[in-house]
Amino acid sequence: MAKIQMKTPLVEMDGDEMTRILWQMIKDELLLPFVELKTEYYDLGLEHRNETDDQVTIDSAEATKKYGVAVKCATITPNAARMTEYNLKEMWKSPNGTIRAALDGTVFRAPIQVKGIEPCVKNWEKPITLARHAYGDVYKNTEIKVPGPGKAELVFTGEDGKEIRQTIMDFDGPGIIQGIHNKDKSIESFARACFNYALDTKQDLWFATKDTISKIYDHNFKDIFQDIFDKEYKEKFDAAGIEYFYTLIDDAVARVMKAKGGFIWACKNYDGDVMSDMVSSACGSLAMMTSVLVSPSGVYEYEAAHGTVQRHYYKHLEGEETSTNSVATIFAWTGALRKRGELDGITELCDFADKLEKATLGTIESGKMTKDLALITSLKDVTVLNSENFIKAIREELEKLL
Repeated sequence: MAKIQMKTPLVEMDGDEMTRILWQMIKDELLLPFVELKTEYYDLGLEHRNETDDQVTIDSAEATKKYGVAVKCATITPNAARMTEYNLKEMWKSPNGTIRAALDGTVFRAPIQVKGIEPCVKNWEKPITLARHAYGDVYKNTEIKVPGPGKAELVFTGEDGKEIRQTIMDFDGPGIIQGIHNKDKSIESFARACFNYALDTKQDLWFATKDTISKIYDHNFKDIFQDIFDKEYKEKFDAAGIEYFYTLIDDAVARVMKAKGGFIWACKNYDGDVMSDMVSSACGSLAMMTSVLVSPSGVYEYEAAHGTVQRHYYKHLEGEETSTNSVATIFAWTGALRKRGELDGITELCDFADKLEKATLGTIESGKMTKDLALITSLKDVTVLNSENFIKAIREELEKLL
């Protein structure tokens, strides 16, 4: 068969460690034989980010704004150990944080459900979608390691020169300070994205923060959501027969364990990161969750919701066989290709993305899977495949469908 042609490039953001190995396998086995892949490539591997003083990450975000659709591999967010391991010039910020700050918007994450992998939480009958604010908070913070006694203050200087000043702490010895921020405009975009997504999918929407403790910061999120809902969405929600409600984050965690699923759970940036990992792990594996950033300007960035699978990468470097789950990375590619096909009017590209997802799930349901799924499946007599052979098994299923 002739390869499917593309009109507009995808922005391709390569990554680190084991996911980088899988990235190339997926392209070689599942994409390049069938699609004349057109991408603008950015290497976000930690070595290259270090060489470019992280400019490559900024460039990739700008390219995403230009082309409208990106697909991203998992990347390392360095800590002190990585500074030494990679001989870094400085402890570069999270690439996801940089990209999300540039694009703004909301990250929607939902578990990939497949026959034979039942959620640990037995009453979860339907997927729970996490809507995660993608701007600010700890990902865009400023931090100081306090060397000794002194006074820490929070200061805002207006354009008119007027100051608002509050004491954070009178330190009597060493400590730490963190300054985080957010913008009303970004919170408003987040709220509308959540309300629109709830209407599109006809699902209830929960929003959870901790306004009882954070009486200004978190309360501002709560107030903006409520104001926009009352003015713009209440009648639409009533007509659709769906509900919006606010609850405290600790109450939401307790409620979600007893819920049946089938709703959207909106969270601030880091809360959403933690809760999406909980939901994906309870539904089988961190490698079984889709993730897409949707910006207010209509830009889409697809990625896997998990990390770089460091432990498997070190085994790979030692020449040991790994059985690494590539499903979320495959679905990042299918999501991006489908969206590119939708925007460019290429139905063949959309159909290919659908068939690749069907082939991936069909492979698992036939009893061929990676070790993480084999340990939790209810299917009998399954075959555990290594990283490469799992992708090759998917190719066999895909060729049948094509």
